[in-house]
Amino acid sequence: MEAATARGGPFSHRHARAVARFTTRPMPIVVWILLWIAVAAADIAMLLPLFADGRMPPLYLVLVLVVGSFLVCGLIAWRRRPDNRSGQLMTATGFAFFASPLLSQLPWAVPRTLAYWLPDLWLLFFVPLLLTFRTGGRLRTRTDVAIAAVLAVTILVPPPLMLMFSPAPGNVLLVAAHPEVAGAIAIAQRVLFLGVLLSTVAVIAVRFRAASRPRRRALLPAVAGAACLLLFAAATVRHLLLGNRFIIAAEALDWIVALSIAVVPLAFLTGLLRSRLARGGLAGLFRTLRDLEPAQLEPALARAMGDPSLAVAYRRPDGSYADAHGTVVTLPAPGGERAVATVEAAGAPSAALVYDRSLDDDAELVDAVRAAATIALEHRHLEDEARARMSELRASRQRLVAAGDAERRRIERNLHDGAQARLVALGLQLSRIQRRIRADPAEAEELATSASDELARSLTELRELARGIRPSALDHGLDVALEALAVRSAVPTAVTVEPGPPLPEATAFAAYLVTSEALANVAKHARAGTASVRVIRRNGRVVLEILDDGVGGADPCRGTGLRGLTDRVEALGGSLRVRNGRTGGTIVSADLPDAD
Repeated sequence: MEAATARGGPFSHRHARAVARFTTRPMPIVVWILLWIAVAAADIAMLLPLFADGRMPPLYLVLVLVVGSFLVCGLIAWRRRPDNRSGQLMTATGFAFFASPLLSQLPWAVPRTLAYWLPDLWLLFFVPLLLTFRTGGRLRTRTDVAIAAVLAVTILVPPPLMLMFSPAPGNVLLVAAHPEVAGAIAIAQRVLFLGVLLSTVAVIAVRFRAASRPRRRALLPAVAGAACLLLFAAATVRHLLLGNRFIIAAEALDWIVALSIAVVPLAFLTGLLRSRLARGGLAGLFRTLRDLEPAQLEPALARAMGDPSLAVAYRRPDGSYADAHGTVVTLPAPGGERAVATVEAAGAPSAALVYDRSLDDDAELVDAVRAAATIALEHRHLEDEARARMSELRASRQRLVAAGDAERRRIERNLHDGAQARLVALGLQLSRIQRRIRADPAEAEELATSASDELARSLTELRELARGIRPSALDHGLDVALEALAVRSAVPTAVTVEPGPPLPEATAFAAYLVTSEALANVAKHARAGTASVRVIRRNGRVVLEILDDGVGGADPCRGTGLRGLTDRVEALGGSLRVRNGRTGGTIVSADLPDAD
């Protein structure tokens, strides 16, 4: 589960549950050995009366075998599908059925009282088992939870009240012997039981009727259990109405109830063995999702689902679907031989799984494979975004290097053509002065005057060159430098700078260059009447905004100026944004760090 979330990115809680179920570690073998020993011990203990006196009602022996089948099938299902709680519920049903008979064999009063209390304990697990065959033993709907809650109250609350007035042998809860009160409570409990059982049968019937043909096959164990509950309800009604009369008919009904109960574990185990779920394959799929190439996703999902014809269709911006090669595909219509499961991946394009409809027998398998597809698509989307960011970062670095090289060549050219040439000439003049200073002082004086003028011009050029590298106005603060830009701007510009401590040199220089380029663009392209520059300090950041009232439409991707400034700003850990104003014009905003 940790690997799936870390590698696949965020995904829905429902998918996380599916992943967790199919990556559940099985219990240690020692626990399974102890469980099988407990099953064998319970069966032997139930047969002790047969060994003691050799006499046992045939119906009792049949019930022992039926309940033993619950335990055996439950442990097999639990072992094979640890993600599915139906096996656990089946095992609990078997042990709960044995609880009352085993406790009644003990010679002490407290166990006998518990035996009186818990004869229907097995229904506490059997009914939820029938309601949750399609959900892996998990109560999902409010109706299921309500039925389970009412059943728990019906099983656990009336018996101790009844025992307070029942003169049964060994009853430690007896307060006052009033058999008629105990009988009334017992009747009330049977009526409640009848309501719960019929409600359960009705819910299963509605679900079976609304289910598709494959889902109906998966619901067959629940249908068998519903039939068992109907027979149990009939036995309850017979007892309420007829009491102990018509014993032969009652025994026949009890036999039918006992035999019908045996159908439930057998139907479930048959469906389990027929299931295409390969838990190890799914666990391996979740472990390898990170390493799957796009072309490998579809075959991997097909193997996990056991459907070679499975196809992954990706949703395109126009709403159509295409396969991994870009070929447009049409999703099958509902009700056909092919089913569709949509995959909604957060932040990534959605997709659809097209598979054999018979796989709807195993809804949890479909859920798990859909979760795997979600993880894979989200992970691929994150990787694509990371590659795009890395590509843009490399391009940005290349532009910075190119801009640095171009600036260096410009400086070299200016030095070579300007100040360097003048300094070379100045050196020659000094050599002539040295040669002529004794022979012709007047000429040497003229040469010295010319050399002084040449030196002054060289210094002027060097100052201008240095100003092009870093404006001297920044020595007096960013506000002064921006005011100087506003004064030189061809468009009337107002400057507002929020006071604060001096900014880092790199931040101030970047803000100056952004303002200079933005105001130059305003003068060239915006056809604006006014502009404004604002510098705001906010939570350790500096926000620079240049606004104009021109025609708008500036795009940093169309020119090298703003694009180069974007690279410079991002290199400092900031961001540059160009957008149209609400009432027209253009807004250039830069978010810069306020500290080194």
